[in-house]
Amino acid sequence: MYKTEMVAHMASQAGITKAQAKLALHAYIDAVQTTLQKGGAVSLIGFGSFKVQRRGVRKQINPRTLQPMTVPATKIPKFKAGKSFKNALNY
Repeated sequence: MYKTEMVAHMASQAGITKAQAKLALHAYIDAVQTTLQKGGAVSLIGFGSFKVQRRGVRKQINPRTLQPMTVPATKIPKFKAGKSFKNALNY
């Protein structure tokens, strides 16, 4: 499902216009991103939770040159599905 399809689905389910649904979706995405940037976590009971995971410095081999290289530390977003969400997929 693409963003436009999600907006249309949200609008029809909530009985609102597509413009209002688009604003709501953007507000949700912004809230999740802002919270994760500040080091927090977002937990939606029954759906899942978002958190930031730190990936440390690691060494790899450049496949083009076959030379060892160091990959710097980074932060990555993680999503863990909630129990109700998992159960809905495995009915």
